[in-house]
Amino acid sequence: MAKTNGMIGVDVGGTFTDVVSIEDGRIKTVKVSTNVTETYSGVLEGAAEVGVETAAVFNHASTHGLNAIITRRVPKIAFLTTEGHRDILDMARGWRPATASTDPHWRRSFGDVTAPIVPRYLRRGIRERIASDGSIVSELDEAQAREELRVLARCEVQGIAICLLNSYVNGEHERRLRELVVEELGDIPCSVSTDVSPLAREYPRASTTVVDVLMKIIYGPYAKRLGTGLTDLGFKGELSFADCSAMLAPVKLAMERPSRILFSGPAAGTVACAHLGGMIDEPNMLCADVGGTSTDISVVTGGKPFVNTTFELEHDLIVNTLSNDIVSVGAGGGSIVTISPTGELRVGPESAGADPGPACYGRGGTQPTTSDMFLLIGILDPDRFAAGRAKLSPELARAAFERLDTQATLAERVRFAYKMALNNVAEGIFDVVVKSGIDPRDYSMVAYGAAGPMMLPALLEQMHLKSVIVPPHPGLFSALGLVSTDQTHADSRTAYNILTPDAADEIDAIYSEMEESMRESLGDEAKGVTFVRTFDGQLMGQVWETPFIEVPSGKITPAGIEQMISNFHDGYEKRSGNRFEAMPVQGVTYRLTAIVPTAKVEYPKPERRTAGEALEPDGTITLRYLEDDGIQAAEYERENLRFGDVIDGPAVIREPLSTTFVAPGQTARVGAVGEIVITRATDSGGLRGEAK
Repeated sequence: MAKTNGMIGVDVGGTFTDVVSIEDGRIKTVKVSTNVTETYSGVLEGAAEVGVETAAVFNHASTHGLNAIITRRVPKIAFLTTEGHRDILDMARGWRPATASTDPHWRRSFGDVTAPIVPRYLRRGIRERIASDGSIVSELDEAQAREELRVLARCEVQGIAICLLNSYVNGEHERRLRELVVEELGDIPCSVSTDVSPLAREYPRASTTVVDVLMKIIYGPYAKRLGTGLTDLGFKGELSFADCSAMLAPVKLAMERPSRILFSGPAAGTVACAHLGGMIDEPNMLCADVGGTSTDISVVTGGKPFVNTTFELEHDLIVNTLSNDIVSVGAGGGSIVTISPTGELRVGPESAGADPGPACYGRGGTQPTTSDMFLLIGILDPDRFAAGRAKLSPELARAAFERLDTQATLAERVRFAYKMALNNVAEGIFDVVVKSGIDPRDYSMVAYGAAGPMMLPALLEQMHLKSVIVPPHPGLFSALGLVSTDQTHADSRTAYNILTPDAADEIDAIYSEMEESMRESLGDEAKGVTFVRTFDGQLMGQVWETPFIEVPSGKITPAGIEQMISNFHDGYEKRSGNRFEAMPVQGVTYRLTAIVPTAKVEYPKPERRTAGEALEPDGTITLRYLEDDGIQAAEYERENLRFGDVIDGPAVIREPLSTTFVAPGQTARVGAVGEIVITRATDSGGLRGEAK
């Protein structure tokens, strides 16, 4: 296990790169601008600033690959599949989003008529056929395959994705086709579905393989430049990448299947919430990361995030990888305030982004945003934005709101924009609450992201939440999630088996093969590893599976099969409310996860005040436009707060990379690890206990 000291976490976003460093029990944070063309340079800049030469671990998360796919700034790749099936990527699952169910002009975003990830002329059919039981119906036509590969060579493709029908049962043809790729095109990135996602259902397996080869091309050179740059800075520790569930993998293993690291940044925030909850005895949390463009919402129940077996980049664009369930709402600090043709004031979902950004940035933006709104209200300090690295202009913010085409007064414009911005976030959170089937009265909301602490406490009454918690360093909290998680390795196999005593040997062989392969790849680290077995199963005749059913350890015996069946019925009842013990259970996907324990961040405990010492505000400010008359609010510096301090709203608590707004009628208390717990004034009770 790595030492707690010398830990660095880096979350690379589209606008900023957040860096946190743990050294001698102290947390140091740095926020630098992301260089879109050379993303690694911003990471190295931040690493140099925090002093990477003494670090033992360097954990990395990024949405760089995700942004490349969304914007279609992707390399030219080819797709090889069984002859007659090259349009599988266009057909996808044939689903429409609910909003397009009656739209005759709707087209999926990645089709040939819109913005294809792989154009049709680069999707080639290969003559071969494997049956669903793994038997070979038609041998691989190597001569025809070579002809197609030579066409692709003339097209100068940068990578190849291979996904043949039923290859998850028998990957012989895919492996031979990969050998032909090397012979005809040389050593170019190549992903085969047998290695990337050996699971049933052709389309998700195909789309995952396509995404994987794209990530190899995007992240392969990036990882090399990053590793070289860190070495030049004196780093001698272990570089790891986070996956879509924010679990860590050493860079070498991560680059073998880089489709898993596609959406790691937001997932890290959820893990940071779960880790914080374990320290302050809050197992149930609504996690809300409010950034510049969107609010990412997730749920932690019983101390664990909700994990999906797939991840959807865009509608119907699927990646088979474990991922934290995160919903994004188009509401953030850069959301643009507009007037509709009918005179209605709207906030978002359009965003001013980082360039030109909100009007108050002074970079050429002319449209008002929520950041301009909070500046005019007085919650944002124009001289201390982004730790004082930037100054905001109230005059430009006022001019932007005055340009709105409405007869409302300036005060009404700002007040309505404030209420609408909060309502947009509340609707998104309410949708997640309903979807997850939870009672918000049993959950605390963690408000993080640079804009979260100033927006979300006001939703306390509206959402009937237990409390709103502002964690330490909320502006970079997702980066802290990268030093709050374990190193994991995951594998899975599909095999349709009716769970009977006769299936015990076959299922045992599947887990034994995966465990042996995983131990081999882990090497010396395998000694302290914990293996966790689960399976996805279904009642006979069902189409969709119930995932993550526990599987007993050790050799799978007929008694173990009985335990798997019982566990399935328990899991099925928990998810659906029904139990059908008379129906046979079919195993579909068998999963193995290896957990390598790693050191995690420990938040310093704040000091207590000496006897007789009272908390005094650092000043008083006037908050405008929230009511007809100005509101006098106390102003505090977070670094001056101590454990047990109580602050009655209205109040503003400032720190370098975030601002917390405690609304009238609310009370804020400083907890055991420095978290700020905001409750209704009538609900405030005793102090939280010491951290575990």
